Amino acid sequence: MKIPTPSTPKVLLVDDNRDGLLVRRSLLEEIGCCVQIAANGEDGLKLFEAAKFDVVVTDYRMPRMDGGELIQRIRMLDPHARIILLSGFVEPLGLTEQNTGADTVITKSANEPAHLVRSVKRLINRALRKPPGSQTALKANLKAIGK
Repeated sequence: MKIPTPSTPKVLLVDDNRDGLLVRRSLLEEIGCCVQIAANGEDGLKLFEAAKFDVVVTDYRMPRMDGGELIQRIRMLDPHARIILLSGFVEPLGLTEQNTGADTVITKSANEPAHLVRSVKRLINRALRKPPGSQTALKANLKAIGK
């Protein structure tokens, strides 16, 4: 496991498939992420409540709490959380960003590793950028205090 520094992106990876967890964790650690894993949605939610993560990657089909419910509960805690949903059932179930609440939906396939890496990097870069309007708000605050 990579030792996090303040600039190391933190990723929460949630999947009930142990092999999938280990492969994806290795892939994300290779690109410089510090990855924590959870074997189900309930454990993933507990980890999310206990720590700050730059990106959450979750499987869709899991026992007890599926990825859809996990996403909803994370959004209640942090509406701006960056979430990637993985599923082998994207097409049959019609899973989209709009109906799942995820920022990105990725099909489990031979292309998944490349899509996952690209999506994690994109969401981390989005997290590093200032929120829209922050410069305008800063200018207004400075003007209000006479600077």
